[in-house]
Amino acid sequence: MPTMPDAIDWRILRLLQDNARLSNVELARAVNLSPSPCLARVRALEAAGYISRYVTVLDPLKLGLQLSVFIRVRLERQIEPSLEAFEKAMLDRPEVMECYLMTGDADYLLRVVVPDMQALQDFIVNFLSRVPSVGNIQSSFSLKQVKYQTALPLPAEAGRSRRAATPRTRKAR
Repeated sequence: MPTMPDAIDWRILRLLQDNARLSNVELARAVNLSPSPCLARVRALEAAGYISRYVTVLDPLKLGLQLSVFIRVRLERQIEPSLEAFEKAMLDRPEVMECYLMTGDADYLLRVVVPDMQALQDFIVNFLSRVPSVGNIQSSFSLKQVKYQTALPLPAEAGRSRRAATPRTRKAR
């Protein structure tokens, strides 16, 4: 596969981002290829790391996960062992959906999803505050999800407007 995907590869990536359950036959038809070359392209995109995994996006409200909380964490010291220990601790917690090392006032920004205030309190008091070198914790609650999407913006195909090439967005709740 070339270093950068071509127009057909971009269409394949866009379609798979929108619906990873497309069969190879459906995908091939959508990109005007026969199934065998289409599957070879998908496998090449996987091997090159453009496709890292396939997932199913679940509805957190249907699962009883009512609270989405953004937590800013400042460490006492920003030294490598503290950063590594904090990151390892976050990787082991299923309620931590996202964790970013940040610039600015906080060292880390977490997005945590929990069923209720008691679960959040348990997470903060019995876990997060006990992680070595955590110095300050600030939480903000999400009142409404205005936009949520998992599809990355991909380059527009020749002849398509940028607006038409934008991946679909899941309706906010």
